[in-house]
Amino acid sequence: MFAVRDEQAALDVVQDAMLRLAEKYSGKPIEELPLLFQRILQNVIRDFFRRQKVRSLWTTLFSALTPHRDDEDADPLETLESAAGANLEPGPQVALEQSQLLDLIENEIRKLAARQREAFLLRYWEELDVAETAAVMGCSEGSVKTHCSRAVHTLAAALKAKGIEL
Repeated sequence: MFAVRDEQAALDVVQDAMLRLAEKYSGKPIEELPLLFQRILQNVIRDFFRRQKVRSLWTTLFSALTPHRDDEDADPLETLESAAGANLEPGPQVALEQSQLLDLIENEIRKLAARQREAFLLRYWEELDVAETAAVMGCSEGSVKTHCSRAVHTLAAALKAKGIEL
């Protein structure tokens, strides 16, 4: 079993599991609740680690695009767009490569099926959780997970085919 080592993240995971238990199983007999909670908690922890893994991949990819700055909250896309007027302007070759890579990624995202693109952008760009994304998209949480998984695999394969390794 995995352990969430960050205290705040662990508290969020437990809270999310408790809310799911209360929302979906409030009518169940009290004797069944501990086992249901255990299963829900395991699923929420798995979701947490899957989300961390995917975010890590995309963060690594986009961190290569940004100049090194102290601002951890900087958006890589905004950094690239605003770099033209900054004193930390990369050389022409680096700027061209970054611009081409960004265009390539944007084009590959546009090529995704509409639902995959929507799920991907909501989950990884807007950082909504699975339940929030499902509510926005008007579908089940399982559908969101499927759409996101397919989108990530499709993007990774398309980028790899063009020589970009994640």
